[in-house]
Amino acid sequence: MGLTTLKMEVANPARPAKTAELELLIDTGAIYSVVPAKVLRLGIRPRATEEFRLANGSRIRRRKGGAMFKYAAKVGIADVIFGEPGDAQLVGALTLEALGLVLDPLRRELKSLPMILGWWPPDEERRTSSPRRQR
Repeated sequence: MGLTTLKMEVANPARPAKTAELELLIDTGAIYSVVPAKVLRLGIRPRATEEFRLANGSRIRRRKGGAMFKYAAKVGIADVIFGEPGDAQLVGALTLEALGLVLDPLRRELKSLPMILGWWPPDEERRTSSPRRQR
């Protein structure tokens, strides 16, 4: 398997006009995106601290906030980890979903994710269209 990277913009959702462009590794096995803390000085504030387990079994703590991500014509808001020196810059699954994207694992290309909105008919419509039970 190869590595897939992409250039995208990161912004503070409260000030979306001011952005920073980054090249990030797509890691579909990661839940969160990781962006260097110095880039997140766009006014993005940490809202929590989370503990993460590394591949070697050790544990680390990192700050987490929310950022706006822009790629091509797509815009989404997702949780972001404040990366520290030595941390990889990466795009995680939640950010890809927020952008409406999915990575094709064979071609290593981004594709649009089919956006499905759950819908349930109103009570009146359900009563008239559901089959009646036979007794």
